[in-house]
Amino acid sequence: MPVRIEDVARAAGVSTATVSRALRGLPSVSEQTKQTVRKAAADLGYVVSRSASSLATGRTMTVGVVTPYVSRWFYATVLEAVERELRGSGYDALLVGVGEPMTGADAPFRAEMLRNRVDGVVVLTAPLTGRELDGVRALGLPTVFIGSAVAGATGVRIDDVAVGRTATEHLLSLGHRRIAHLGGDPQQPLNFSTPSDRRAGWMSALRVAGLEPDPAYDVFGDFTTKGAYDAARILLALPEPPTAVFAASDEMAFGVLLAARDLGLGVPEQVSVIGVDDHDLSELVGLTTLAQPVSEQGATGARLVLEEIAGDASHRRQHVLLPVSLRERVTTASPSVTSGGAVT
Repeated sequence: MPVRIEDVARAAGVSTATVSRALRGLPSVSEQTKQTVRKAAADLGYVVSRSASSLATGRTMTVGVVTPYVSRWFYATVLEAVERELRGSGYDALLVGVGEPMTGADAPFRAEMLRNRVDGVVVLTAPLTGRELDGVRALGLPTVFIGSAVAGATGVRIDDVAVGRTATEHLLSLGHRRIAHLGGDPQQPLNFSTPSDRRAGWMSALRVAGLEPDPAYDVFGDFTTKGAYDAARILLALPEPPTAVFAASDEMAFGVLLAARDLGLGVPEQVSVIGVDDHDLSELVGLTTLAQPVSEQGATGARLVLEEIAGDASHRRQHVLLPVSLRERVTTASPSVTSGGAVT
């Protein structure tokens, strides 16, 4: 016998109307009641009828999720959290891939394809052109950006300038002066501020310490392990190599660790390495990193778009900044005398 909404209401100790509102994420229901109802529904195996909900509300019960990648760790982790939060409120996620080849003039991302198919949009640091952003705005739907700040839109992110500054300050506090930055090309992608912001934090920290950033120590790794490995091989083979590397993501930091190994350099004895993210493998390899709440960004972004769909516009056009924290492990230490990097 199929589980009915009345069964969920009885198990949760609330009315059927409250069950309906809670499973749709309406702001008129407290967070505690929502959790109670969701647990009761999950325990009983209750599944919201999409057709019934759509007929009753005029909604599609779907949120469009726009992402440039699905296989990279950050995006996969955020996507999992977004989908889990949406599903808990009876919504489906419509995934729209916007890889770099799709953002050119020949085949731009067309937001119009989402019209009448979704009730809201979540955008994950997608490299959208001005034309593509205008298309998203023209939909007139609740929209939340995760991982980037877009003027006039709701966003959930971390302070990437502070991330770059904090990572560099950690290396400076250990005594390093030849500190390299390994990041993404600040000119690409178009509306993705993370590479340039983390680079700006690196430059700011060095200048406050009285050091001018060396262009030879400012290299790009495409936010991939392979790209970082290739760049780090060149960087660490310089006549006067850096004694420390700030990699703007853990995946790039892994590339630096591999390059150091293949060049016969000890970490942290000859080169210290710090990353950003707290990737699932970071603790395993002992990587010092700036941990960001990746899943929390996804869950928060999904909740905000659901609240706005439900009529709560109190967070609209606000930027929610989530904290990061330093995880000091074994890949950073004071520069050795033999490296030539010690302060004298």
